[in-house]
Amino acid sequence: MEKLLEGFKKFRNEVFEKKRSLFHRLSLQQQPRALFITCSDSRIDPCLLTQTGPGELFILRNAGNLVPSYGTTVGSTTATIEYAVGVLDIRNIIVCGHTDCGVMKALLAPDQIGDLPAVKAWLTQAEATRRVVKENYAHLSGEALLVATIQENVRIQLEHLQTHPTVAAKLRRAALHLHGWVYSISTGDVWAYDFRKDRFLSLLPAHPRTRSRQRS
Repeated sequence: MEKLLEGFKKFRNEVFEKKRSLFHRLSLQQQPRALFITCSDSRIDPCLLTQTGPGELFILRNAGNLVPSYGTTVGSTTATIEYAVGVLDIRNIIVCGHTDCGVMKALLAPDQIGDLPAVKAWLTQAEATRRVVKENYAHLSGEALLVATIQENVRIQLEHLQTHPTVAAKLRRAALHLHGWVYSISTGDVWAYDFRKDRFLSLLPAHPRTRSRQRS
């Protein structure tokens, strides 16, 4: 706690004072650029990852970056999405998974959470992910299987998002755009889901040498 308290003091005495006018504007209203749905994992910092400041991201975090289909459960996740799209008029929603995800590991090996009933109940929201992986990725194992699970989970949460009335209505008139990301903790890379190609591609531009080899 001492480190956290010292951090607050530095924020209040140095950072806040330098950006006092920004925080004054933010105290009157918020107009975030995107709703960023990601995991509760401490290794992900959405603002650091996207280099955004206060007021730019509306952030929703939960274990496994899960989005329940509309009507299956009414909770903070559903309410946050509804508020972001219906009130804040969010134009972009990013669902961001990450490598080494403990929730996806538990989905693959449910014995790990035998003594965690709340976690086990929450994972029922990822049943579609589990079934898709079981029936389509039996040939994979280890890290390759985990990565495939993480990616499929992001895709399925994007599908779940489309069942939410506020989201569906704006998607119909192209007033909202969905994005699926997977963040690599070890490399800092982000793989984004390409809806047309139906696969994840790095957001980083290919190295010139790589492009020249691809053309040859």
